Amino acid sequence: MKMPVIVVLAGGVSAERDVSLGSGMACACALSRSFSTRFLDVKMPAVPAGIDPAREVVFSTLHGTFGEDGTMQRLLDEAGVHYAGCDAASSALTMDKARTKELAASVGVGGARQVRFAANQKPDAAAVVADLGESLVLKPNAEGSSVGLCLIAGVDALAKALSAVTAGDWLIEERISGKELSIGVLNGRAMGVVEIRPKSGVYDYASKYTKGLTEYFAPAPLPEATTGEVRAAAERAFAACGCRDYARVDFILSASGRLYLLEINTLPGMKETSLLPMSAQCVGLDFTALVRELVMPAVRRFNPAKVTSSVP
Repeated sequence: MKMPVIVVLAGGVSAERDVSLGSGMACACALSRSFSTRFLDVKMPAVPAGIDPAREVVFSTLHGTFGEDGTMQRLLDEAGVHYAGCDAASSALTMDKARTKELAASVGVGGARQVRFAANQKPDAAAVVADLGESLVLKPNAEGSSVGLCLIAGVDALAKALSAVTAGDWLIEERISGKELSIGVLNGRAMGVVEIRPKSGVYDYASKYTKGLTEYFAPAPLPEATTGEVRAAAERAFAACGCRDYARVDFILSASGRLYLLEINTLPGMKETSLLPMSAQCVGLDFTALVRELVMPAVRRFNPAKVTSSVP
């Protein structure tokens, strides 16, 4: 098999640009140990010029809107460029947290009760509290890295938070207390379960990206049966949403032992200390080996004999 050059895309135009640049640089370094590799900082909502589908495969670390929501994937498909990770349809689907939870629920992987709304059609705060309770989470329906996440207690606090919402698609969820868990899925098979313990009690943007604010346990100290349940649930959710190659699936395990799906992240953070690499370490894959495994399905799909054009 002729090995393609791997083009690592990073940066992008979303609120997660800086996180993406860190992921991309780490992955480019790791991939360069196995492939000819080049790094591209994406600064516009378009496929970068010069990618040659006859000799190159894309490994994207673009997080958030445009990079992770199926738009870049669709543009790469139209250009005939092979790429690692979920296709355009499953990327768009999993970026929509509400729709993801609906599909996962159809295979027995439930999420917290929720209210979805557009900024120009806000729900009544009192009605939401009557339905979901006083302890709530407000967050964008289609952002990652906990961008915009807000914890709320009571009608007045919800009304105030809603008044600050001016654009976009949003979710209000009942807040579930318990253990926050994350697990990587590689080629349809779940890897190790990671437990996340933010010292503040809230795994928000600061807890994710400020050193020392969160403890991680990989593997998570769970009973064997619970670990098996988490792994099985992650695999079912991954399949129900049509994912391919890899993703990270996040859950809350309540004090009563019930598992709640939070989201499926198709292009998760990919520094060596990120959650997906932690999950992989539990099954014996170091960072270099993991990144190689992530790109290999796209390398196998790569067939230069069928490619006749290049991206302008």
